[in-house]
Amino acid sequence: MQKILIDENLSPSLASDAQQKGFLCSHVNHLGKTGTKDWELKRVILEGDWTFVTNNGTDFRGPANEPGSSGEYADVRLHAGLVCIDAPFGLNLGIQRQIFGLILDEFAKNGDLTNQVLQVDVRKDGRVNLERFALPAEKTDVSK
Repeated sequence: MQKILIDENLSPSLASDAQQKGFLCSHVNHLGKTGTKDWELKRVILEGDWTFVTNNGTDFRGPANEPGSSGEYADVRLHAGLVCIDAPFGLNLGIQRQIFGLILDEFAKNGDLTNQVLQVDVRKDGRVNLERFALPAEKTDVSK
């Protein structure tokens, strides 16, 4: 079963939303990891086989235009998935719940995120775009 861990920058109440839909879910605060540095949290995420949900995508994924070039997941070769929410106009609790509902629907519809990122972009007009991509990026062998 997919395990979801929510970063401390998102509401702890989202964990119960996921649990009500049948997901195994926790929050960084519930694990006693409030204030933990990203590099220390990375170990907890990977050892616990958690799919991690954060709105600090750059810290974990690297820059949106060069995912995997830096960030905590840059050297990770196997992970349970990463969800990066980019919402430059803020995330009040209502918006967090709406977006998290879309994320859970995506998991239910398309399965887990092993070695993938689910990029969630929230636009100023309120529209939300979800995109999956491989991380680490799949390398294409062009040598013959």
